[in-house]
Amino acid sequence: MNEKVFASLKSSETEDWIDFHIVRPFSYLWACAFARFGVHPNTVSVLSMFFGAASALFFVHGCFYYEGKDGLMANLVALFLLLIADILDNTDGQLARMTGKKSRMGRILDGVAGVFWYVPIYAAFIIRFYQHHELEFSWLGISDTPANAAIATFIIFLLAAVSGLWALAGQQRLADYYIQAHLFFLKGEKGSELDNSLQQQQLYEQTPWKGNFIWKVFLRSYITYTKKQEQKTPQFQRLMGLLRSKFGATEDFPVDVRQEFHENSLKTMKYVFLLVFNFRTVYLVLFCLLDVPSLIFVTEVFLMSFVLLYVNRRHEGFCRQMADRLS
Repeated sequence: MNEKVFASLKSSETEDWIDFHIVRPFSYLWACAFARFGVHPNTVSVLSMFFGAASALFFVHGCFYYEGKDGLMANLVALFLLLIADILDNTDGQLARMTGKKSRMGRILDGVAGVFWYVPIYAAFIIRFYQHHELEFSWLGISDTPANAAIATFIIFLLAAVSGLWALAGQQRLADYYIQAHLFFLKGEKGSELDNSLQQQQLYEQTPWKGNFIWKVFLRSYITYTKKQEQKTPQFQRLMGLLRSKFGATEDFPVDVRQEFHENSLKTMKYVFLLVFNFRTVYLVLFCLLDVPSLIFVTEVFLMSFVLLYVNRRHEGFCRQMADRLS
């Protein structure tokens, strides 16, 4: 990776291997092109949402087992659109850092982009299961009758709802928070986007409704987003409260404390990376090409939730130890 690409990143420590060596160099080229034409980073974020959502139009088709070459091509197109969405989702941040056009709206858009993609994609998978479920039925020994298909599709719908609203959303939200916390102790307040719900609430209350309706709606959503992050990290909140009460500004935190947090946090990053888009895409691609996308929901709800639980307990554990010593 050349120096210009490296300079456009938040930190090499918060990039997984695929992002660092493949996605980010591509995103940098796109960011340079957008910068030349004066495109705002928030516009790129919106573009990523549309490309991601558009992939659902092709994911609804069965793959080779059910629809032959046409189905395989449809799924490959869907995966290509999802790849473009991911590149654009990385491009917006690099473009913002390169041009200095960082904004709170950009931060909010970046947080919701991935979730926005998955709503129509999950809906497509549910429709796809209703149309093509012979493989799953044969494994479970279920007769393929209209009644059984309807019942099974309803169960998949419930599983998708749990996967999307609870598992996927929670995993991405907490992974993002741990990355921002890591950057906070590595680079300080200016080098991270570690927001808290109290600040967002104050900003919301200070912003008039007149002329700011959409912005207020976004802020309200972001307050909920940050509150859920804080609720899952009570020991980290305790540690931050103690540090701020004892030392005040971030720049005054003792160097040894910042180093200790950084070293412990760095050890968890390899597990945090399992919760972000790239690893999730691996099994999404696998199950789609094998024509069993229903297993995506099972993986999200059970395997990925276990990973999240492990990361959360490990992170909270070292935060508790640090807070106990400070108190």
